[in-house]
Amino acid sequence: MAIYEMRTYQVVVGKMSEVIELYRTEGYPAISRHPQRLVGYFTGDIGAINELVHLWKFEDDADRRAFWSALFADETFMAFARQLRPLLRSQNNKLMLAAPWGPHP
Repeated sequence: MAIYEMRTYQVVVGKMSEVIELYRTEGYPAISRHPQRLVGYFTGDIGAINELVHLWKFEDDADRRAFWSALFADETFMAFARQLRPLLRSQNNKLMLAAPWGPHP
């Protein structure tokens, strides 16, 4: 059964444009070199204007752990992460299962 991981980052106020540019030029290119698991990136609009949300889909927990282990072992990605971390206030991860009805990505 597929599992979904939602990662929500609270961005330091006033730093969202830097975060977006960093993802555009370094983060997403590094992530794209690994097996595609990303469903999408989203930025907050009303009420959550300093949030960056990622949604990921994995085959199972073993697939999830293997993906993150490989990504965190990638020096290009980690160079991006070192630049990103000072721009973030917090991170919240949530694992979810698809409901047994309706569409799923």
